[in-house]
Formats: sequence, C-alpha cells, structure tokens
Amino acid sequence: MDKKLKAILWITWGILTPVLLTITYKIWPPSISGYELDIVSFLLLMCLVTFWPIIVNDTPVFFSQGVSLAVFLYYGVFVEIVLTQITVIVLLIKIRVSWKDTFRFPTNSLMFLIVSLVSALVYYALGGTHGEINFSFAFLAAVIAYEFSMCLTNHFVLRFIRKVFYQQRDKFVTKDFLWEVFTSILVFPIGVVLYFLYKELGLSAIFYVGIPFVGISIILTLYHSSQRVNSYLQQASEIGQQLTERLNVDDVLDIFMEKMTSMIKVDYAYIVDVIDKENLKIVRKYENGKIIDNPNETKSIREGISGYVYSHRKGVLYRTRDQRRDIINSQLPPKVESVMAVPVMRNQQVVGIVILASNKKRAYENYQLMIVDLLTAYLGVASDNAKNYEKTKKQSERCALTGLFNYRYLETVLDNEFKRLQSKKLTSLSLILLEIDHFKNVNDTYGHQSGNEILIGIAKRLLKIVGDKGIVARYGGEEFVVLLPNYEKKSCYAFAEGIRQAIAGRPFVLEQAIVNSTNIKQYVPITASIGYATAPHDADDALALIRHADRAMYTGAKQAGRNRVAEYVK
Repeated sequence: MDKKLKAILWITWGILTPVLLTITYKIWPPSISGYELDIVSFLLLMCLVTFWPIIVNDTPVFFSQGVSLAVFLYYGVFVEIVLTQITVIVLLIKIRVSWKDTFRFPTNSLMFLIVSLVSALVYYALGGTHGEINFSFAFLAAVIAYEFSMCLTNHFVLRFIRKVFYQQRDKFVTKDFLWEVFTSILVFPIGVVLYFLYKELGLSAIFYVGIPFVGISIILTLYHSSQRVNSYLQQASEIGQQLTERLNVDDVLDIFMEKMTSMIKVDYAYIVDVIDKENLKIVRKYENGKIIDNPNETKSIREGISGYVYSHRKGVLYRTRDQRRDIINSQLPPKVESVMAVPVMRNQQVVGIVILASNKKRAYENYQLMIVDLLTAYLGVASDNAKNYEKTKKQSERCALTGLFNYRYLETVLDNEFKRLQSKKLTSLSLILLEIDHFKNVNDTYGHQSGNEILIGIAKRLLKIVGDKGIVARYGGEEFVVLLPNYEKKSCYAFAEGIRQAIAGRPFVLEQAIVNSTNIKQYVPITASIGYATAPHDADDALALIRHADRAMYTGAKQAGRNRVAEYVK
C-alpha cells in the first residue's frame, strides 16, 4: 500500500471512529453502572480466546464473536463495539504486526466497527432488544439474522479492502470465508448459552462457559495447524513425484522453483549450486514475481547465508533481520526479514542450497522449514537421476571422440524430419556427406593420435559453420553428415561449398605428431570430398537420402579429383 492510501486510511479512521461511537452511544446508550467488573471479565475472556487465531489467506479468524454476542445481547451495541475494538488491537499485537504494517490497525478497526453497526441495525430492525430477554422464536430469528449479517458484512468489507488496498481479486467463496462461516456456526450456540447463563448466574457464567470456550479455540487452532501441515505434506509428495519424473536437470530446477514459490509465499527464492570447494553459483532466482534462469551469479562459499548453511550442513530459519546480524556479506535484498535456507544433500555432501525469503517478519514456521528440507531431499535425488540420465543419453547419442551426434541419433532425427516433411511442416530437407581426403596417409605419416586431432578439428569447424541451422553428426570413420532442414538444392550447394573452403583454406595444427621430436607444431593441409542430396526431390525416405548423398560424394567428388562439392543427379 502506498503512503497516500495509508494517510487517507488513518485520517478516515480518526474522523469516523469517534463520530460513529458518539452516534451509537446516543442512539443506544448502555446501562453499565455496577457491571464494570462483569464487562472487564467479558473483555478478558474475549482477549484470551483471541490468543489462538487461525490464519487463512493472511486473514486471522478468531472465536471471540461468541463472547461478543453475549455482550451485545445483554449490554447493547456500544459496549460490544468497544470490547471488539480492544480485542482487535490485542489480536494484531498477538500476530506481531510489523511497524510498516501498522495501517492494519485502522483498517481492522474500521472493518469491525462497520460490521458491528450493520449487524446491530439488522438485529434491531427485526425487533431485537438487549438486556433481560426471554427466549422465543422471534428472539432466535433476530439473533440468527444478526450473526448472518455479521458474517456476510465482514466478508464484503474484507473483499473491498483487498481489492482497493491490495489489488487482489478473490473468488467470492474463499477459504477464509468458509472458516469464518464454520466458526460462526460453531460459536453461535455457545454465545447464546453464555448469554442466558449470565442472565441467570451472573459473573460465574463467564467462568463456566469460558473454560470450554478457550478449549474449543485451542482445539480448532491445533486442528487447523495439523490440516495445514497435512496439506503441505501432500503437496510436497506431489512435487516430489513430478521432480523424479523429469529426466532433464533444467526441468527439475524449473519445476522445483515454480512449485516451491507457489506453495510457500516468498518475495525472493534462490537455488544455489556448489561449483567447487571455493565457489557457489546461483542457478535459479525468483525476484519481483519472476523466475530467472541461470542468472550467472557466483559467490564465495564462505560468505552469506548460503555459505553458513554449507559450512554447518543444516537448515536455518531466521524470523527477523536481527537474528542474522552475524551473517557477513549477505546478498539478500535489504528489505528481507524472514529467511529459510536448507542444504541439498547427496551422499553426505552438500551439493546445493535452497534459500526462501520474505519481506515480512516471522513469515515462516518450523514446520515449513521441515517441508522445505523434505523437498530439497527430492530435489537432490531428482537432480542426480537427471544428471545420470543425461550422461547416459549423451554417451549413447554422441561420438566419444568428437562430441558430435552419432549415427544412431542421426537415424532417429532423419526419421522425425521426414515425418515433418511429409506433413508439410518442412518444405525440403538437405543432407551433406563429407569424407576427409587421404585420411589414411595422415594416420600413417603422423600417427593415429594426430588423426584423432584432425577429426576433432573438423568437428569444431563444422559446428561453428552450422550453428543452429542444422545438425552435425559423425557418420563413421572419417565421414561426417550435416542435416539442413528447409534448405533447397541451390542454397545447400552454397552451404556445402562454404564447408569445403573452411576445411581446405586453413591447415590443421597437430600437437602430438609422431614425426615431431622437437615439440614444434605441425601444420597439415586437409581437404574433403562432399556430396549432397535434397528431399523430396532426390529421395522419398531417410535411407535413400543418405545413399544418394553418398553416391554424389564418391562419383561426383572423389572420383572427379577430390576437394570438391557434388550434387546428386538422378
């Protein structure tokens, strides 16, 4: 909320509150002489019940309305308003509203003032009175209408506050509204019983009803807490399953960050990777409501909260900024108050750190730290599995020497590209096949290790030329394939000629030639014979495309003198 809105809120509260209280006092003057101790006792009971609120959607739901109902029925709306206003202050102190959120005092004060007045007007309009009242169906109907209007008015005012001050557009039936309805239904009969007992027994009725009332408040609070923990555990299990299903490390990190930031309210979140014994690297970052992939930020392993977690090998929870004063060179934004940080463990080693932060004080509880710790265990296992899968996949798809794709992978890609060609998603598909000229002489003259250097050098030049325009694969021995989607014959020829010139135009450097006994680099000129074919003009299937490019290379390039480009001709 900006400062202008806060100022308007405080001014509105300062003007309306005394005016409405004065009007209420004059229209419905209370008779409290001799009952001061009773009213104070009611206030103490309301404050005591308020000490166990349920927080739903950042909205505290508490159970003092049962006591306030008895106060209203006996002493009238003015006393009920005053006691409720004091109770609201106690509630906000209990949930530790920070200094920057002090605007919640006038907000909640006005809200409950309006709720009390609207509910009272409905009650009095239906013929309700206060003081010594006998039970009747008319009385019961008025009290039910009072309770119903209180619940509904509270919901509408709360929606208005969220929309105007927080720009939130909630559904009409929200979780906090359902809890409000549930607690109203639960405490309503207790409030009525308290009223009639108080009318008959006096002050002792507060003691008789107060103890079970407080007990119910505690039980409901514990029940809600257990439900919240169970909900978190269920979500954690679902997230863990989704993580273990992913076979790509980036997918694992993306899902973890997305699900974590939606499950737990955070202003900032970081996934930190342990690079080595000296450095950490932030691999995912959540700030300003956006997830940033690979922010490329490194930091020392001895500094900040991540460094602390790494060295101590356990999770930490800081509820306020003061609790982490001893942390040096923390890179967290200065507004951060609450922080949770948990290590990611694999084989008894810290392989990463997860950090969640909020600008609010006391934003996180111990059970949330436990949930994050559980999820980081899933993250560690899923990341490790994904890395092993990627490593195995790379070994099965890549040439160990050059790092290029191998023939097995090429076959799969070719099949997929022909399907795209047949479905008109591609206009054409060109395949270039090249073979190094006189490669056996290179091996015989300079040694097989030098031959390997030539192959690696060819692979690097091809990757640089092709880039993201196509796929480069090692076909076998000294043969390489370049696959170019959407390349017609004419453009494929120009591309192949560029490859030929890149290979022939600059000699290759040999570091480990067997003829080199003085450690002087050997510069060896290399040429290549190249053939190409284009589908659908030259071939109807993948095998035919390779075969025709191979025929063009041998008959049109090698047999014609080598170091040239030849197209397939039917």
